[in-house]
Amino acid sequence: MSTSKDWITVGDLADGFAAHAFILPNLATLAGQRFTLNFANGWQIPHHFDAEQVHWAAADGHSSGSAAYRATSIREGLYLVDFLKHEHGQAYSISLVLDTASQSFTTVIGQLPDAATADEGLYTKALNGKPLTGVCVDFLHGSLDRPWQTGACPHAPTDELVGIRNRYRYSPTEVYEHIYLNRQYYTWQCLKGVEADLCDTDRCDYYKIADQLYLFVWREKIIPTLGLVLIDLLQHRSDGKIFGYANGGFDELSNFPVSSYCDLLNHTDHGDE
Repeated sequence: MSTSKDWITVGDLADGFAAHAFILPNLATLAGQRFTLNFANGWQIPHHFDAEQVHWAAADGHSSGSAAYRATSIREGLYLVDFLKHEHGQAYSISLVLDTASQSFTTVIGQLPDAATADEGLYTKALNGKPLTGVCVDFLHGSLDRPWQTGACPHAPTDELVGIRNRYRYSPTEVYEHIYLNRQYYTWQCLKGVEADLCDTDRCDYYKIADQLYLFVWREKIIPTLGLVLIDLLQHRSDGKIFGYANGGFDELSNFPVSSYCDLLNHTDHGDE
């Protein structure tokens, strides 16, 4: 049985992953580029990148700002851009999947629970019909540098990962296993590393971005955590980030990159069940 000290903060997890991590390099190729994000909901927000920051300003003038960003490319023509946005006293995780091949994008907006939500017990949440995780996430889609039309973004929910059991090596010391159970849940366990022998089953979302390339987002309930990775089954690589509170309080954030070499362990097919 796990004890309370078995579970570590996201800040401690970041420290464990840092040594000799297999992270992809931060791209310099976005510097100087501009993209206009035309959202399916009607928003139009130009984004401009320099070497260190991304700058945005909505066409209606109601939303503008700048933030330090990380940008990577797991496949040619595809960028994963990640940054934190602070607005109205709230911190938001912003991840952009910019797909230049299809001139489309997916935005993932995440928010961590406040102290009151985090302190609410799992039993109480279950009885009240609330999600067991207090981490919130929204998925928005749109088109790049062209007006939005229905169907312009091919990124779509998928069950193609369901039944797969994958192993992820994030560094020489950090190894995890994922079992994708169904469209809403997956199970993880730490095979080696700072969370060795810990495991859980958590809420998740899957989107197919391209052939054998998937956006996988999970939300943990024990330690409030948002995880987001692109999984490339062709190149056996994943790349993304983990976002959460850095320590036992709610005043400091940790948003750190994670990349892995991954391999398929097995694939279970339940047939028509």
